[in-house]
Amino acid sequence: MDLQLRDLRYFEAVAEMGHVGQAADRLGRTQPALTKAVQRLEESFGSALFERRGRGIRLTPVGEVLLARARQLRGATEEALREVSDFARGNAGHVRIGSGPIAADHVLPEVCNLLLAEAPDTTIDITIAPSMALREQLREGVIDLLIGLMPEADPAFVTHPIVEDVVVVAARREHPVFAHKRVSMKTLLQWRWVLPGDNIPSRQWLDAAFRSRALPAPTVQLNANSIPLLPRLIARTDMLSFLSRHNLEAGGQYGSLREVALKETTLKRLLGVTYRKEGYLSPAAQRLLGLLRSQGAQMFSRAAGPA
Repeated sequence: MDLQLRDLRYFEAVAEMGHVGQAADRLGRTQPALTKAVQRLEESFGSALFERRGRGIRLTPVGEVLLARARQLRGATEEALREVSDFARGNAGHVRIGSGPIAADHVLPEVCNLLLAEAPDTTIDITIAPSMALREQLREGVIDLLIGLMPEADPAFVTHPIVEDVVVVAARREHPVFAHKRVSMKTLLQWRWVLPGDNIPSRQWLDAAFRSRALPAPTVQLNANSIPLLPRLIARTDMLSFLSRHNLEAGGQYGSLREVALKETTLKRLLGVTYRKEGYLSPAAQRLLGLLRSQGAQMFSRAAGPA
């Protein structure tokens, strides 16, 4: 079987767009060229890769498998090209970082500055997104390093812990909740909340904590897909939120907030740096990894300031 990388690239574009014409426009190629590429692949595998769906097309089960492998192969090809390029240019290199919101606020600026101080010619791409979404990008080779929540045991990844992240209920300092002598989970349900979307792990954990005690989940008045926005949204209202202590300890714009201390609503988790076990790390990525492992915890402490 003689597969052409170009055919796989065309197939991937068609799969992502769900339409041959739109994929051709994106690639700057003709529709017949993409159609023939897909036909060659179907002949090689002896199976249809797409099926009609309304005015568009969708992948067959065989097509789904091929798409996953095509992305892996493209990532491996790009890594090989990067590795040779890095070798040719010495140690300058390029690093692609994926960061969760907490790490982006508290460690990313400093670690990037340190990296550039050591290797001024380094170029850096930064993607900020929830850690779960970034894991798929890491798996596909779109990013080199993920700084954020540590994933569950996965043989494809290597993870080094950096710091503990504790997520707690928070409110403005003058919030009526602090007038209660004893705060319970039921007490917290008296107010409305500002929370991230229900696909975010911390939100899922909080909802489950209430439901496991036969209580309704908090009433969410504002859903925000930007975690850094949450402190600002409760700073001048009586709504509650669920925030990292790193934000509460940072002072500055978050200084008007206070933790609602309650063991049942305290989530402890680890933040770390993750990379693919079999993936290529450029010299720049290796430097960044070393900085995070040796100084990451101190960077978080410096960003938070005195507790």
